[in-house]
Amino acid sequence: MPASSVEISRLLRAWGDGDRAALDQLTPLVYAELHELAHRYMRRQPPGQTLQTSALVNEAYLRLVDVEGVRWEDRTHFFAVSAQIMRRILVDTARAHLADKRGGRFEHVCLDESMDAPQQGSEDLIALDDALKALEEMDRRKARVVELRFFAGLSVEQIAETLKISIPSVKRDWKLAKAWLTRELSRR
Repeated sequence: MPASSVEISRLLRAWGDGDRAALDQLTPLVYAELHELAHRYMRRQPPGQTLQTSALVNEAYLRLVDVEGVRWEDRTHFFAVSAQIMRRILVDTARAHLADKRGGRFEHVCLDESMDAPQQGSEDLIALDDALKALEEMDRRKARVVELRFFAGLSVEQIAETLKISIPSVKRDWKLAKAWLTRELSRR
């Protein structure tokens, strides 16, 4: 029987307060969801990707365990941070893959509602990451909405809960951010 969100949230808060035993109890409860999140990321990667789903989960888990000073609010917050870490790992891998290449053009990246979008190449992932960083400099909340929707696959309701804003605000931020990113990516 899967653990409840309440139980996961309780363990996250205990871990955040320094209880290492809570982390030991938490790990098996969240591993399957972390693996599914990683799987959604990996489905979008081009064929021949050397990073495997399990390696992505393990690397993200190691980075999560090393995070200090995070006050885990709840399960949704944990998976949003996990998605952000996985994104960083994939972008770092893509940048390393392209380090020896010169030139080339960035292709258009389709901003789908979730990670179920078609595969994208390293250049596309890097272009999207760069554009998202530029958006974050202008409007951090809109960048978080994109990150939570596009990369973490959270619903509008979950994003509203995580960011503590209204559902209409999430929808408006998503629409505006998507339009801005589409324009920014088309310039590349």
